[in-house]
Amino acid sequence: MESELSNKPTRRRSKKRKLSKRRLKIKGRKRTTEKGISPLVEKYWRQRYNLFSSYDDGIKMDEEGWFSVTPEEIAIRHAERSGGGCVIDCFSGVGGNTIQFAKMCHHVVAIDLDPHKVELAFNNAKIYGVEDYIDFIIGDFFQLASSLKGDVAFLAPPWGGPSYKTIPNFSLDLLKPKDGYSIFQAAQAITPNIIMFLPRNVDLRQVEELSWLSSPPLNIEIEENYVQNHLKGITAYFGGTAFGKLNL
Repeated sequence: MESELSNKPTRRRSKKRKLSKRRLKIKGRKRTTEKGISPLVEKYWRQRYNLFSSYDDGIKMDEEGWFSVTPEEIAIRHAERSGGGCVIDCFSGVGGNTIQFAKMCHHVVAIDLDPHKVELAFNNAKIYGVEDYIDFIIGDFFQLASSLKGDVAFLAPPWGGPSYKTIPNFSLDLLKPKDGYSIFQAAQAITPNIIMFLPRNVDLRQVEELSWLSSPPLNIEIEENYVQNHLKGITAYFGGTAFGKLNL
């Protein structure tokens, strides 16, 4: 009996030692990232092939681009719903949506206020071989809107950075560089056919109110956008883009 009791603690201590070694081994693993990737965007870099499937062919990004570019699968969906005419990409950034529109549409006008972002978007469009189908414009969308002509206006304005996720009910007033109502009204000067990509936690009641800014009110369809079963955003289709009715 004494012999059996004395052996039991020894076995338990042995198990604890094994567990300790296992934890140390996991802790010691090193994660590698691309040179120049900051801790702020590291997790987006790990999803880089969801953002651009041709990333390894020479895609270039700035820090804001990592957390603001539309995932490629969703950008393809937007392009499929655009009707195949001329699309005005009003906040084109590093070109995620612009590229997919160019692959499926006749022509794209890509606008961004930041010259560096336009340079990156042009580079990325070349990677996909669609740069000849895009007019890149460095400028303020709000100043240009009244002079633009297009079949569809695409709106993916900045959401204010990754912190948008912490807001339980994201208001359209939080969009940049102006509130969502002002952005939408500027787009209406171009066309009633508007596609708007918004945060997954956006106030849907406010999104529906946008359709009432026209007389008569615009048709509206709201779609949830997933990548690998994760909800990434909400797309609102207005006018002819709603319910897949637009065919140019």
